[in-house]
Amino acid sequence: MAHVPHHDGSEIYISDSAPKIGKKIKLRVRVPNSYAFAKAFIRIYEDGEPRSYELTLEKRGTVESWWKVKVEIVNLKTSYRFVFISESKYEWLNARGLSDHDVHSNDDFKIVALPEYPRWIRSSVFYQIFPDRFAKSDIKKEIPDWAHPRQWEDAPRGRDTTTGVEFFGGDLKGVEEHLDHVKALGINGIYFTPFFPARSNHRYDASSFDHADPLLGGNEALFSLVKAARKSKIAVMGDLTSNHCGAGHPWLAKAKKDKNSKERGYFYWDRSVKHGYVGWWGHASLPKLNFNSKALRKEMYEGKNSIVRKWLSPKFGMAGWRIDVGNMTGRLGKDDLHDEVMHGIRKAMDETNPNAWLVAENGDFYASDLDGLGWHGAMNYQGFMRPLWNWINQNSEIGGGFQGLPFAMPRITGSQMVESMKSFTASIPWRSLVSSMVLLDSHDTARMRTVVNGDSNRHLSAMALLLTYPGVPSIYAGDEIGLEGAWGEDGRRPMPWGKKEAWDNDFLASVSSLVAIRKSRHGLAEGGLRWLAVADDYILFIRESKREKVLIFISRTGVTTSIDLLPFGIAIERTLFGVQGSGSTISISSPEATQGIWIVK
Repeated sequence: MAHVPHHDGSEIYISDSAPKIGKKIKLRVRVPNSYAFAKAFIRIYEDGEPRSYELTLEKRGTVESWWKVKVEIVNLKTSYRFVFISESKYEWLNARGLSDHDVHSNDDFKIVALPEYPRWIRSSVFYQIFPDRFAKSDIKKEIPDWAHPRQWEDAPRGRDTTTGVEFFGGDLKGVEEHLDHVKALGINGIYFTPFFPARSNHRYDASSFDHADPLLGGNEALFSLVKAARKSKIAVMGDLTSNHCGAGHPWLAKAKKDKNSKERGYFYWDRSVKHGYVGWWGHASLPKLNFNSKALRKEMYEGKNSIVRKWLSPKFGMAGWRIDVGNMTGRLGKDDLHDEVMHGIRKAMDETNPNAWLVAENGDFYASDLDGLGWHGAMNYQGFMRPLWNWINQNSEIGGGFQGLPFAMPRITGSQMVESMKSFTASIPWRSLVSSMVLLDSHDTARMRTVVNGDSNRHLSAMALLLTYPGVPSIYAGDEIGLEGAWGEDGRRPMPWGKKEAWDNDFLASVSSLVAIRKSRHGLAEGGLRWLAVADDYILFIRESKREKVLIFISRTGVTTSIDLLPFGIAIERTLFGVQGSGSTISISSPEATQGIWIVK
């Protein structure tokens, strides 16, 4: 990639990323000395109208110069871009990069005049746990009537009549008993899929939001786990279905029994279906919630003791919420209450615990929901996982569909992956990008080890990218030991505690090293993102903060290459991970996918 002017929302480019309205802030642009221009301006919108201010030289170095401009923040949301002009050209610099033609304002840089999002997540690495499949304690459980009991060593059956009701018996005490593994990995955050009572193994069909499932040990086990996690400096985040509840919820029972009840208004009713109400995607087990009901809004997030607020209180100790199918919440037919509900949940969290993290499952309304006023971030399927899968996969026929399309997973080049990532990054404020959850896979997808067809080196390349890319990394429990699984229930295989001889321990050690690097490096927590070199089979990028610069190389295959760092004015100071390096040239010759992470000066 060419060495071109660069700007992003990180601390070396913006003097204040969370300014108050009326404050003047300094914006900086890095420009290579080889890039010729006569003048440069910022175009910024104030009260919806464009204004232009000229940039001035701040500092000239041997390789590049820094240009600056001071602007006043006039509005809650501010959009801006830069333009470089000379007699023969003009070029715009926005969040997509440099363009020699006019471009839409949707991809302008964005600043939001609101307090900072939770800072602790920027140096956090989360671990996703599916409670039924992580660890089983010796507590005896009465098997519920909906369950098909399985032995821990069994493989899930996949898509058949038992889908969603295979019961392996993992519980919260089992998690607590294996916190030493989580801590040893270096994890400082746990994201649980729902722990509420339900009639399924996944528990996305809550029969109550008031307490933890007794099958998991109830509130007592949850309180004990949260306390133990805190001692190990591990935050615990819950998972909430604001879009629907379960058919076993008392709300639905009351609504069916009494048409005059307040609960009647909690749901949508449809006489054309046997069960009489609208289910999410037609599922009778998942009645769709109707947020036209003021009583429901009070129950879910507005009330003092609402569900959103209650679990974030000191008594219950949740560090945040992951919102299931956040893009669908509040939407049905002509009803579109999505923004109202999203903003209501955000307001409730800000008032209850402003340090709590709010991240939504959102694969389709990425830009509009992450404008700075809604969710702090999203599960970054669109802007990270899907482009990465397209680039690194060796198993396109893993099933389940991909990106909602009825064909096998595409195969793309490194340039295509980066352009896809940039297109999503450009559409949201920087603060929303770094507050989004980045992931290789989840309980809803195939596992990365299967996506790369068992190639541990490719898997390590994916893991290295996960743990160096902007955002909050989340590792699906079992990925660190090379656990495999195709789409659906197969991706939810129980953690093989009794078969440690089958673990990929070399991979586990590498992941632990990468987690430690991610947590300890200021450049990875607070740094920006600049792509330096992109080829079909490898990428090179740099994360820079005020304190340090971290250089990252990732390849998907064996590669032989030499990259000159002199045009970028950097040189390797020491190696943090992978390929050893020093000086101003990266030289790599490897028969397999490889990685390198270095501190540069």
